[in-house]
Amino acid sequence: MNRKTKIKKGDTVIVIAGRERGKVGKVLVVRPVEQKITVEKLNIIKRHTKPTPKNRQGGILERESPFAISNVMLYSESLQRASRVSLKVLEGGRKVRVLKKSPEEVLDKV
Repeated sequence: MNRKTKIKKGDTVIVIAGRERGKVGKVLVVRPVEQKITVEKLNIIKRHTKPTPKNRQGGILERESPFAISNVMLYSESLQRASRVSLKVLEGGRKVRVLKKSPEEVLDKV
């Protein structure tokens, strides 16, 4: 099952639902099959770990937990707001991602 997503690693996104609503962060991991996304410094969970030979010191570790992709939207730095994404085909057949709120803003190539 090969699912495409319009959000890529390194994009800046804003959370539109849940307890982290309104916060902006950078995408660390995208899992298209599970429809999950991990955002830097958002949705922090505490993980209680036991000492192991690999990790000598146990304790409480904090790390990012994945969101559902439907709970985030791409963030337009210039407009300071969320925007949907569309694909635009340029001359030569190259596809680029474009924000709906500001069509002149072209993101990296797909």
